[in-house]
Amino acid sequence: MSARLLVVSNRLPVVIEQSDGRWCSRPGSGGLVTALTPVLRQRGGLWIGWPGGGEEGGLDLAGMVTAAGEPAGFDFAPVKLTTDERDKFYYGFSNEIVWPLFHGLHTRCNFDPAYWKTYQAVNCKFARIIKENVDRGDFIWVHDYHLMHVAKELREVGLQQKIGFFLHIPFPPPEIFLKMPWRFDVLQALLEFDVLGFQTQNYRRNFTQCISSVMPGISVRGRGRVLTTKTPQRKVRIGVFPISIDFDEFADKAASAETTEQTLHLRQTYPGRTLMLGVDRLDYTKGIPERLKALGHAFERYPELREHMTLVQVVVPSRTAIDEYQDLKAEIEMLVSEVNGQFTVPGWIPIHYIFRNLDRTDLTAFYRAADIMSVTPLRDGMNLVAKEYCACRIENDGVLILSEFAGTAATMHRGALLVNPHDVEGMADAIYNAFLMGKKEQRTRMRGLRQGVRKYDVFWWLDMFLKASSEQDAELAAPPEEYDLMAMLPPESLAQAEPVRVPESLSCDGALE
Repeated sequence: MSARLLVVSNRLPVVIEQSDGRWCSRPGSGGLVTALTPVLRQRGGLWIGWPGGGEEGGLDLAGMVTAAGEPAGFDFAPVKLTTDERDKFYYGFSNEIVWPLFHGLHTRCNFDPAYWKTYQAVNCKFARIIKENVDRGDFIWVHDYHLMHVAKELREVGLQQKIGFFLHIPFPPPEIFLKMPWRFDVLQALLEFDVLGFQTQNYRRNFTQCISSVMPGISVRGRGRVLTTKTPQRKVRIGVFPISIDFDEFADKAASAETTEQTLHLRQTYPGRTLMLGVDRLDYTKGIPERLKALGHAFERYPELREHMTLVQVVVPSRTAIDEYQDLKAEIEMLVSEVNGQFTVPGWIPIHYIFRNLDRTDLTAFYRAADIMSVTPLRDGMNLVAKEYCACRIENDGVLILSEFAGTAATMHRGALLVNPHDVEGMADAIYNAFLMGKKEQRTRMRGLRQGVRKYDVFWWLDMFLKASSEQDAELAAPPEEYDLMAMLPPESLAQAEPVRVPESLSCDGALE
């Protein structure tokens, strides 16, 4: 019998929030929820996380979470956070330090020491809830940058069973990571896990280079997709596991009568026009302003696109209470107005802008209706929207424009049109080439893309991670050959950071050969 999965993430796949003065629940969203929900639904298990809300008087948080979890097919365990903890742990350390730093945007970081203290305290709180709920034989699987200290806290209270960690976002190179004041503490905490998973070889390489720079006594050995390092306490396996989606679920939904009807309605709404789609969470890493500028440039350079192409840009609300995100929303809306104001003619509006969550039927209908999908983040751990689009292209047509800085590019580069989102002219050219691409080439590219997403789906991802967590050193099946942007860069840009001298009181002497 397979071990029970005990999944731990910052957020539960259900959100408890106030609406019209009443507390209510709604399904969560995001790539982690999309990937893990079908896994737990298939295997069963327990998901631990913060559901929103807080320690407000009279709020039966546990009862609401239990009721909301019944339709999911697996159990939830809530972690309560105070308002101060939420602000310093989530909005503070996680989103003002780790998020921008790991995406290479260190100038946006606010290295407030109070954030670090609260981050450690909240990770300790998560560890207590895990210990209360874990059973012998469970596999504890911790997810993402919010909880990098959980294994350290669990070890300190005596829990020695296997704990895995998967990082959904990029891991930065040493010259970026070393700017974090608590760099040694974070690396030391990560090495308390038994398995560390990264999205691409590039991200794993960045991590091992940081280990070499900050903790020179620890060696990393091995070849292929899973490397091994040893600490005084345990052997740590470090692997590459590109996350994916439930291909069949998306393909079946796209083929359903409900989605087909909605798709026909969308095509009638944009008759005779090439429809380009963007679906992005409101975030400065997603490259939405760059896409809008490139589209405006494409209309200028290629007049034949005018009145023949429409962009539907869906922006999913996120962190709207933060001023920086409100400013981004205002910038996006200003750019939409500028492009529309410059190029709109009677009967044609270049950009249709949607600022809200779409339900699954509407989203899959847009995927099926869109001739072109633009996924152009400035930096992204993976970006599952690209895979969702391909899964929904049941006619085997459509064109994927994909940023070379998305983790998805590592395995989807052969079928997609790769772009540099900072290159306005190159982006405009890609839009024009996608517009001109014939059906034969579309089908050749899309068949390959869909075969890859189907074969290396979310269940493959789970199996590979669990195999890597076992003591067996069996060879793991690899996804298609990876595209490596690092190999394309000039040698001088690949210079490693100089090793950092670690104070003797913090050194990992005897970090074992």
